[in-house]
Amino acid sequence: MALQTPTPRMEYESVNPFDGKTLKTYVPITDAALEAKTAAAQACYETWRHKTYAERAAIVAKAADLMRAKRDELARTMTLEMGKRLDEARGEVTFSADILAYYAKNAERFLAPVKLNPKVGTAHMESSPLGVIFCVEPWNFPYYQLARVAGPHLMAGNVIMVKHAGIVPQCALAFEKLWVEAGAPAGLYTNLFISHAQSDAIVDDARIKGVALTGSVAAGKSVAAKAGANVKPSSMELGGSDAFIVLEDADLDHAIKWAIWGRMYNCGQTCCAAKRFIVVESVADEFLSKFRAGLAALEPGDPLDETTTLGPLSSEPALLELLKQVDSAVARGAKLALGGKRIDRPGSFMQPSILTDVKPNNPAFREEFFGPVALFFRVKDEDAAIALASDSDFGLGGSVFTKDETRGQRVASRVETGMMFVNNISWSDAELPFGGIKYSGYGRELGDMGIQEFVNKKLVRFGKIDAPPTVSKITPTNGKS
Repeated sequence: MALQTPTPRMEYESVNPFDGKTLKTYVPITDAALEAKTAAAQACYETWRHKTYAERAAIVAKAADLMRAKRDELARTMTLEMGKRLDEARGEVTFSADILAYYAKNAERFLAPVKLNPKVGTAHMESSPLGVIFCVEPWNFPYYQLARVAGPHLMAGNVIMVKHAGIVPQCALAFEKLWVEAGAPAGLYTNLFISHAQSDAIVDDARIKGVALTGSVAAGKSVAAKAGANVKPSSMELGGSDAFIVLEDADLDHAIKWAIWGRMYNCGQTCCAAKRFIVVESVADEFLSKFRAGLAALEPGDPLDETTTLGPLSSEPALLELLKQVDSAVARGAKLALGGKRIDRPGSFMQPSILTDVKPNNPAFREEFFGPVALFFRVKDEDAAIALASDSDFGLGGSVFTKDETRGQRVASRVETGMMFVNNISWSDAELPFGGIKYSGYGRELGDMGIQEFVNKKLVRFGKIDAPPTVSKITPTNGKS
């Protein structure tokens, strides 16, 4: 029998997690095509960097307008590719457009020269772009993740090349098309269907001046190490295991609504989702009872159906990994207060689940559960809640619920994390910087901080200042000393 050439594995495959049907597949581009795209991006940068803020804003704002006009179309593509419920998908498209519009409006103010006051003369700090920025982005927010790198970095005068997640290729193409329709010059925003090996190679490329990644801790360590070896700046957002603290004086009905939303928004597949529920003992039983009832009431269904309250996970591998985590946690002593199993129906659906009695020696105590699984802890008091909230390898976000806002501020200041919310988990505002510490990564996106990650902060000092006296008093004479 003659040997057959094996079919190359698809790196980019669009599969509907609601029914498991493959929608479209794409193969990585060739090395020659990658070189052509990189060259085009570099050429674009040489002109884009000199555009005024108003000229850049005209294109970025137009892309925002197009997102709003195409909201339903873009949302449907997202729902089909990764299972986000349609109303949540529409909300993501709107927020993504808001981010682009926010930077189109505010970039010039954020990057304006900052006057300094030296003892002699005058000085300022000015900002200038670095060049081509390579971005690696995840599937859980297919447009929002792209908008929060495109808005600030394009307005700063950089250009970007993006490797999006392999399961949302149609979203990746749709976002790139927005820029073409907005009038962006060739090379300004480039989607890349590339392999992991090609991704490594592009980080090594001298034309790439910075690297931004949102993804797993393992991916972050790998890409950050490669960027560091090339002495290139990078920003990393690597997930979280956010604490949801409920103190004894909390408004429980209010807290429960946020608890359900905080754990189940995007089917729990959110880096800054509420994942560890830390409740003071005196209200723990009541909270757990209401929390369990709220999660159990969610009904699985087609995420395109407006009445569905529980959509599928993003993919079959994601579901299997989460089930494996739950089984491992239980095998090591944790108890299931709710769920823990796959839902018996087509698609990648999992029961909303609650794990209790998760001890520090259980690997689950340190893990991130990226899906509809909540970890529930009882604590004695406020100090114990803060200690447990901070006892995590991650440090992205967190929240505290109390009727006393002064107390809430105190708790928020003491928890070791990148973001804290008092009586809410409302992070969806372009004005609010987003990022964390520890294994959650470094750097910030959004707000005025987000545009500062990949710019040169140059000091310029003015003044005719006398040079210091020389070390020796030798006076040259006819070229000789």
